[in-house]
Amino acid sequence: MRVVNIGPDPSLAYRPNLEDSKEKEDYRNFVDGSLFNRVFKTYSVMHTNQTVDFVQRKHTEWTHCNHLQMGMMDAIMSLDQLVDESDPDVDFPNSFHAFQTAEGIRKEHPDKDWFQLVGLIHDVGKILALWDEPQWAVVGDTFPVGCKFQTSIVFRDSTFQDNPDEKNLRYKTEYGIYEPNCGLDNVLMSWGHDEYLYRVMKFNNCPIPEEGLYMIRFHSFYPWHSHGDYTHLCNDKDLQMLPWVKEFNKFDLYTKTTDLPNVDELRPYYQSLIDKYCPGVLQW
Repeated sequence: MRVVNIGPDPSLAYRPNLEDSKEKEDYRNFVDGSLFNRVFKTYSVMHTNQTVDFVQRKHTEWTHCNHLQMGMMDAIMSLDQLVDESDPDVDFPNSFHAFQTAEGIRKEHPDKDWFQLVGLIHDVGKILALWDEPQWAVVGDTFPVGCKFQTSIVFRDSTFQDNPDEKNLRYKTEYGIYEPNCGLDNVLMSWGHDEYLYRVMKFNNCPIPEEGLYMIRFHSFYPWHSHGDYTHLCNDKDLQMLPWVKEFNKFDLYTKTTDLPNVDELRPYYQSLIDKYCPGVLQW
């Protein structure tokens, strides 16, 4: 088995530490902590290289889904080949987080099987790291390119100074290359696992409801769903979908525990959801 160390995934590094006494406001601590230097370096490289040109090249490279064929369950389990050194509290395979998120959703939303399925697959886009994509182009919080980088972006004031777009006057305004309320579907997001999996779902015509597709595409867009930025680019549809992305986020963040799910017992149920919403062999 090929083990790939994708380095720190900042979207995971500061999730709950499994201690009951930890307050929610202590999560996603980007100020200090044992992983601070490593996470800061990750974001520095990301914020230097995620440009309009880079994102457009990645869209050309990956959104045609012509790299290989694979079933969804195989893709989920392949993430066990990834060693994520960013998580300070747990050391179990990535697939466990997928099933924990799905089971958390299943408990509170037993009537929404599509929502449960999204919980299971939301991080599968990280499979890009198995295909030699640099970790800064796979993991972490996302943000729009082509317009002003908002202050709510992690390490905004200290990591963008070498980004070429920061020197392009066209990209430094509030709207940049976009029109007011153009809709997030028309906005170029920094490239990563969110956008990639969304594109795979669309390419394969997977009948996941629009709410679920928004969760997949924007669950790492913290400046939007957690800080309220970039609403000037949103249209009515985006704002209608925002509560669903927020609802998903609480399961993504707060379902990690040391009580690991029995994946073998759960697989038949979730395979039935895969068969319903993203069946067969998919193009990646």
